[in-house]
Amino acid sequence: MHKIVVAITGASGSIYPKILLSKLQSVKDQWSALGIIITDNAKVVWQTELENKDYDSYDAKYFSKNDFMAPFASGSGDYDIMIIIPCSMGTLGRIASGVSDDLISRAADVILKEKRKLICVVRETPYSLIHIRNMETITLAGGIICPATPSFYSKPKNIEEVASTVVDRALDLAGIKIETFRWGKK
Repeated sequence: MHKIVVAITGASGSIYPKILLSKLQSVKDQWSALGIIITDNAKVVWQTELENKDYDSYDAKYFSKNDFMAPFASGSGDYDIMIIIPCSMGTLGRIASGVSDDLISRAADVILKEKRKLICVVRETPYSLIHIRNMETITLAGGIICPATPSFYSKPKNIEEVASTVVDRALDLAGIKIETFRWGKK
């Protein structure tokens, strides 16, 4: 059973965590704990893009970005997966620099130092050289960069299906078993 923390930052792409959290709710048999950190900017972006405040309606434990008593702020909390979705470039930069000034960057630091799965679903375009170097640093430290770049070979029919191609990839990388389009399979 996994212990998962999902961090939602203020980058555009609120549809991604919405779909991710819904899919995690449908596979509760694969995790024993789900923690959510959502920044104030992420709430504003969610309300703007999705026109609702459903970010706080999931069956999970919510933590403020300054709650350093959260279980995943320490390696002894035994959380094994962290997905930052969407991952802003500011958050990515703080993680790459080792600046643990909030719960998101601290939890990412813990996940990396404990050699567990950190998946950063970065959402920016174009990338600057600074972004690319920060992605390299996190990759070299053991993290996984999963750009929010959808695929189209599954022939998605709506925006949710397009976004799901990214979310499903992130869940695959996390080791969560889900039903999804698989290349070469009917």
